[in-house]
Amino acid sequence: MAVGNTVKKIREEQLLSKAELARKAGVSPLTIDRIEKGKDCRMETKRKIILALGYKLTEKDKIFVNDR
Repeated sequence: MAVGNTVKKIREEQLLSKAELARKAGVSPLTIDRIEKGKDCRMETKRKIILALGYKLTEKDKIFVNDR
């Protein structure tokens, strides 16, 4: 199921490459690519990305829109 997110927008605003974000989050660049294309991922992966982008977990709705 596709999930709306702003990962790519935020990553580009922070001038991070997919590889840099992946390294900071401890996931693969392929995972970042899939998430930016709207593919779903595990909650733990979302947590890692949120924190790697410098956000608090309570701000997850700013990154993963309409996520339940």
